[in-house]
Amino acid sequence: MSADTKPTRPDPVMTVDGAVFWKAAEEGRFIAQKCGSCGNLRHPPRAFCPDCLSLERVEHELSGRGTVISWVMPIHPPAFGFTTPPIVVLVETEEGLRFVSNLEGMAPQDMRTGLKVEVGFAETRGGKKVPVFYLAGKQ
Repeated sequence: MSADTKPTRPDPVMTVDGAVFWKAAEEGRFIAQKCGSCGNLRHPPRAFCPDCLSLERVEHELSGRGTVISWVMPIHPPAFGFTTPPIVVLVETEEGLRFVSNLEGMAPQDMRTGLKVEVGFAETRGGKKVPVFYLAGKQ
């Protein structure tokens, strides 16, 4: 992105439970919640563990590597905040969590399930950062 081009991507929607995830993203870290009692990972962040109902939460750094298990490219209506239709992916991380995000730097005609990807961070219109994915080794 050139210095005179401002990002148009929307800012993330902040919630009380999700704030720690978005703060980590602004720092260039890709995290999930881990239960302080049973140790299970979870995303999206929430107040209590859905498995053991514990309120103990800790941050867990994720590898950032995963596999595209599904994808779509919304054409109409145009995706708000994007100058061209984004490639929206469902990525399963090495840790087994699933994230909906965008795949950057990939031509739509080359898209397929099973692609190996790694996380990166894209700037939003308000100066925040959100996790996006790139083809593994291409960032």
